[in-house]
Amino acid sequence: MPRLRAHSLATSLDGYMAGPEQSLEAPLGIGTENLHAWVFETSFGRGMMGQEGGTTGIDDQWLRRGEENIGATIMGRNMFTPYRGAWDTPESKTWDGWWGPTPPYGHPVFVLTHHARDPLPMEGGTTFYFVTDGIQSAYDQAMEAAAGKDVRLGGGAETVREYLNAGLVDELHVATVPVILGAGASLFDGVDTTALELAEFATSEKVAHSRFVRKS
Repeated sequence: MPRLRAHSLATSLDGYMAGPEQSLEAPLGIGTENLHAWVFETSFGRGMMGQEGGTTGIDDQWLRRGEENIGATIMGRNMFTPYRGAWDTPESKTWDGWWGPTPPYGHPVFVLTHHARDPLPMEGGTTFYFVTDGIQSAYDQAMEAAAGKDVRLGGGAETVREYLNAGLVDELHVATVPVILGAGASLFDGVDTTALELAEFATSEKVAHSRFVRKS
C-alpha cells in the first residue's frame, strides 16, 4: 500500500528544522548555515547541483533511500517561497521555487497554501500544484498522482507537524546535526510522539539518522 514518507529532515540538537527570522536572504533563518552542509558533501547532494565527486558513505545512502519509489511530493508554502499572502505582487507572481528551471523532483508537487494559483509546469517533469483546501486534500491528490508509488512529505516543520498530528505519516527520517539553534521552527512541538516508534538508527561523523514508523 502506498505510504506517506518524510526523509532527511535535518534538525538541530535542540529539535529545530529552521532558525529564527527566516527571509529571502536566510531562507532557513539565522544560524542554520551548517544544518544542511552534510548533504552537499555527499555524492547524492553534489549530483543535485550538477557536480561530481562527494562521499558515498552512510549519509549518501540515507539520502538516496529517500528518493526510492516516490511518485509525488507534498510541501508547505514556506518550503516553496519566502513570500506570503496572495500571489499578486511582482515577486510572488513570477516566483517558481528555489531550484531553478529544472527542480529536482521530476514528478507532481503539491504545495499547501491559502491562496489559489494556477499549476506551474517546470522542466524535467515537475509540476507544482497549489492546494487551498487543506492537508487531507493535498494527501488525496498526491496519492492519486503518485499512481501506486509512495508520496514524500517535505517541510517546513509546521507542515510535517500537521501531518503527524493527523496520523497520516507512515515513515519519518530525522537527520540530527550537531548544532544548537536555540529558537525557530520546532519539528516535534505539540506532536504526540508516542504514536511513533524507532525502527532504525545509524550515525556518521556528521549526522545521526533516526527512522521512525507509525505504530500499528
